[in-house]
Amino acid sequence: MRTTLNISMPPKLFSQVESTVREHNYSSISEFIRDAIRAWNEEQLYQSVLRSEREFAQGKGKRLRSLKDLL
Repeated sequence: MRTTLNISMPPKLFSQVESTVREHNYSSISEFIRDAIRAWNEEQLYQSVLRSEREFAQGKGKRLRSLKDLL
């Protein structure tokens, strides 16, 4: 089941969205927005992994030898 979301944006931004939809062959603005949100979610996950790697490199991590170490 889908939920409908109404958003407002300045005309210049809406024009950019319409152009992107046409140029990248999205079937609709909704498809473009869903794709943009998925990409944002992937970026958040990537940034989380990078933070974890930095913390581990700084000695703030714990090496797990088995799943039992998570508990």
